[in-house]
Amino acid sequence: IVAEQNARVDFYKVQNDNNTASLIDHTSVSQAKDSYVNVGTFSFGGKLVRNTLNFSSNGENTESHMDGITIIGDGQHVDNHTRVDHKMPNCYSRELYKGIYDGNAHGVFNGKVIVHLDAQKTNAFQSNNNILLSDKATINAKPQLEIYADDVKCSHGSASGSLDEDSIFYIMSRGLDYQQSRELLINGFLLDVIEKITDSEIKNLIKNTIGLKE
Repeated sequence: IVAEQNARVDFYKVQNDNNTASLIDHTSVSQAKDSYVNVGTFSFGGKLVRNTLNFSSNGENTESHMDGITIIGDGQHVDNHTRVDHKMPNCYSRELYKGIYDGNAHGVFNGKVIVHLDAQKTNAFQSNNNILLSDKATINAKPQLEIYADDVKCSHGSASGSLDEDSIFYIMSRGLDYQQSRELLINGFLLDVIEKITDSEIKNLIKNTIGLKE
């Protein structure tokens, strides 16, 4: 993807393959001054899926947005590797990846933001959060910041855990059964990523795929 000056790009990848499929995907994004690029990656199936996403901010005042949802079960593996190179000043990047892992599923999030020496006034945010629905499910998360400029605003974080049984019990006390309560918590967990989808057709496709109820 080459985004020239003042260009706007929204690019969505929906991966919903069968349990024996493998997919190796590499997307590179080059941004010129005042450009805006948003990439959404949604992985719902496949024996092995590996997504590599590289952004290069080559002009001032660029915006780089990356969102992702992974929902997989037994025998499935999804990698998400991201890299953002901030090379010029006054640029912004935001990453929000969330995962739901069941059975013996395995996920990887490896995100790196590099702020080069000349990239003053950079604002970079990176977040990865995951829910493990099984004792056998695993996630390896490695958010990274590599900063060489001294006037920046950067943050990153990652959290993984199981569903809160106290929250499930509270919802059940309001009349829902266990499965409905669990689905409600999962839907709420994913909602902020879904609401960032700007294309209504894609948003409805994702909602229908994961069974998100209004």
